[in-house]
Amino acid sequence: MTGSKVVAFGHFQPERIVPNTELEKLVETSDEWITRRVGIEERRWGTGVETVDSMAIKAAEMAFGNSADIKAADIDLIVVATCTATDRSPNMAARVADALNMEQGPATMDVNVACSGFAHAVGIAQGAIAAGSAKNALVIGSEMLTDYTDFTDRTTCVLTADGAGAFVITASEDNGISPVVWGSVPSLSDAVRIEAENDMKFAQNGQSVYRWTVTQLPKIASQIIERAGMKPEELDAIVLHQANLRIIEPLAEKIGAPNARVATDVVYSGNTSAASVPLALSKMMASDEPLPSGSKALLFAFGGGLAYAGQIITIP
Repeated sequence: MTGSKVVAFGHFQPERIVPNTELEKLVETSDEWITRRVGIEERRWGTGVETVDSMAIKAAEMAFGNSADIKAADIDLIVVATCTATDRSPNMAARVADALNMEQGPATMDVNVACSGFAHAVGIAQGAIAAGSAKNALVIGSEMLTDYTDFTDRTTCVLTADGAGAFVITASEDNGISPVVWGSVPSLSDAVRIEAENDMKFAQNGQSVYRWTVTQLPKIASQIIERAGMKPEELDAIVLHQANLRIIEPLAEKIGAPNARVATDVVYSGNTSAASVPLALSKMMASDEPLPSGSKALLFAFGGGLAYAGQIITIP
């Protein structure tokens, strides 16, 4: 079977920065309460011109700009992870292909697994490459959660944000992406939801989700690491779904990777659902202190469905 590896990252966020003090004007909350409960200090909201596909396109363009060898014309598979797609048809992946002038006609598909969608999409791309159905893939997570936010609900509106992140993945003799570990908890499938009966507004049973994450996620993280043939202490970075800093910090500690750098982009970007993992990692790589080439990064996301997925990638 053919291996695969990530060769480039990209991301996009709207320009509008919304600090906690601005939310104090919308609902009964405070900067102190938000910071203490979820660890978010600010987030990015759309300005009225961004859409799921336009942000996905921007993230993809940055990724190709960071790719020395693989360009848009080389892509034969696009997978966009989103639960906030602008339209039912055409899918967001098709819009990305059209905007990037991919006349070669790549396969295009959207994946809706909410917050864990990007890790699922990476697994799908990896599987397609291993099967010989694709050689070069563009995988994107893009979300406009503010389009589905109830700004009268102080428990959820303080979380949601908008953004996109992208990976360029290619076939490789070396295996730079470990096998995906994924699954779901059917009995909690409605714990995080955007349903018609609730006017398509984001809602969640926060306590149910929290209890599940603190008891079950460490076990699943261990499975991902074991499936990759690694030990926790060999990890150089941990990039979890940026849902809540109060979930990220204890989970990272329980994983037991003392040398790993933990992504905490949620502090400045909020919860961007399927975009959060690639957004956080791409921003880390674009920072003044990027991860060195060859570093091993655990990607692990969980949320609506209640679904989870994760893998370990080698940093290019």
